[in-house]
Amino acid sequence: MFSVRLAEVPLPTSDREHDHLVDWFIETLSLVRKRGEATADEGRASPVHRLLRDYLFAQPEISWDAQMLADELALTPASLNHHLTRLVEAGIIGFSNEGRGWRRYYLRGGSLTNAVEFFTLQCQTIINQRMKMLDKLWNREQPETAVVTVPSDALALNIGIVDHRPLLSDSKESPLSQWMGDFGLLGERPGKEAYAGSVSVRLFETLLNRNEPLSLDEAGEMLDEPKPRIGRILERFRATGMVQRVPRIDRLNIALWTAMTTQHQRRGEDWMLKKGGFQRILSTQQQSSLLAQMKKGVLQVGDVEQAMSSVSADEQMLLLNLLGGRLPLGHRMVGNSSADVTREVASRLDRVLRRMRRVAELLEQAMEA
Repeated sequence: MFSVRLAEVPLPTSDREHDHLVDWFIETLSLVRKRGEATADEGRASPVHRLLRDYLFAQPEISWDAQMLADELALTPASLNHHLTRLVEAGIIGFSNEGRGWRRYYLRGGSLTNAVEFFTLQCQTIINQRMKMLDKLWNREQPETAVVTVPSDALALNIGIVDHRPLLSDSKESPLSQWMGDFGLLGERPGKEAYAGSVSVRLFETLLNRNEPLSLDEAGEMLDEPKPRIGRILERFRATGMVQRVPRIDRLNIALWTAMTTQHQRRGEDWMLKKGGFQRILSTQQQSSLLAQMKKGVLQVGDVEQAMSSVSADEQMLLLNLLGGRLPLGHRMVGNSSADVTREVASRLDRVLRRMRRVAELLEQAMEA
């Protein structure tokens, strides 16, 4: 079964020594768990590093006997099998049975670039097939008018890619929770989060059905969970490229009302006209109406909404910025349809795969030198 966890790692720029490039592959394929304190060898004496550098990558045309590899690397058969199984599941290496109880392992395609090509095709095929699950679950409405909400930032991609498999009859998982676990939405060790009614699953279902961005406060109240836990779950979601953090455009009128009333009390009309953006963005009629209501102390959120009805969302956000206000952030599924989510994930994945192809070429050149 194909199974891999991909992490987006910056492309090597200056240090292109082959040990560094091998380490880049190990980190990208998540073959070693996050390291603790730095070691003198920078992880280059680890079994998986030596296995790739000295055997599979160095001599791709040779198949390696498992018993010989265990002896050379000073590993127990069980430990070696763990590393080899991870590489086989990732589709980087293959094996043949020799009929004597031991397998012979080899780099697929006879070269690292060919192995990465096989890997790329498998990743893209599985993503295209398994992302169709969202088509069945997507219940968000298409917006009547396109409102561009630029993501506040983006995390490095960290996503699982796993073949589909049937659920066991006694499993506590649901098709959705299994799907989420395979894509890394439940973390590296899901535990009870893989159950059908877990917090992560319910939160993801909420995002699939919600048009407006979801704030941490709202999510915590809806799910009766502490905000720190909700925040960690949403960060995992964002790392897969399926969920984005965006400005809460639906809260723009409230944010503008708060900023206007605060600055009017602190700095007065003259500042709001000249430095607060009123003269720059609003018409004379809009300025007069809003300032008059603020002076009387009767300005309401509805009044701001009415006055801003002819002002674009971008200009409203600029006005909020000039007034020193801040627009709260929320989380939502990427784009406006399940197809948008699939395109975003495929695009982010393609960037990682292109880096893998480039590093494979550099590594082959370094090995030949």
